[in-house]
Amino acid sequence: QLQLVESGGGLVQAGGSLRLSCSASARTFSSHTLAWFRQAPGKERDFVATISGSGGSSRYSDSVKGRFTISRESAKNTVYLQMTSLKPEDTAVYYCAARQLWGSAIATMTPARYNYWGQGTQVTVAS
Repeated sequence: QLQLVESGGGLVQAGGSLRLSCSASARTFSSHTLAWFRQAPGKERDFVATISGSGGSSRYSDSVKGRFTISRESAKNTVYLQMTSLKPEDTAVYYCAARQLWGSAIATMTPARYNYWGQGTQVTVAS
């Protein structure tokens, strides 16, 4: 079992930055693909970014490409999401997720393909 705990959310002005962290409990952390999804009120959970177990591959949604960076630190069993140039439309609950395989772009961008989820952290961007 892999337990995920997110932190780092909060209130920020448009144009500002935040760094989210997701800490994992299992020693098998380094073998898992990690991802960030987000869900705004009344909307579906959307893919944000994902990173492979080795950290050598990553993917981003078009809406955050160039503004957000996903990274991982295996020694700390932690994955990060550095968010810059934040916009009000980035407001959502951000979730960390994990799966054992890397796989196709569709697979890594689909919430149902992830086996483990954190509880979420709220990010609010004020205009």
